[in-house]
Amino acid sequence: MEQHKDQQSLTEMKEGQTGTIITVLGGHLAAKRLADMGITPGIGVRLIRKTLFKGPVQIEVRGSSLVLGRGLASKIMVEPDERQ
Repeated sequence: MEQHKDQQSLTEMKEGQTGTIITVLGGHLAAKRLADMGITPGIGVRLIRKTLFKGPVQIEVRGSSLVLGRGLASKIMVEPDERQ
C-alpha cells in the first residue's frame, strides 16, 4: 500500500483547502454510505465550511456541496494539495 505522509482527516483541513481523498476509515457500511455520495479514494475534495463546537462540515466533491457530520467526516483521510 502506498504511504501518504501528509494525510490528515477531512476535519483537520482548513476552510477553502483542497485535497485528494486517500481512504475511508471505519467499517464497510460507512465506506458504502460515503461511496453512495460520491466520496471515494482518488477524488478531489474541498472543505467549504466547518462549524464550531464539533458540528457538521460542508464539503464540495464531484461538483456537489455536501454536509457531513463531524464523526463521519473524521473517517475520511485526505492528502492536502501542496499549493495551499
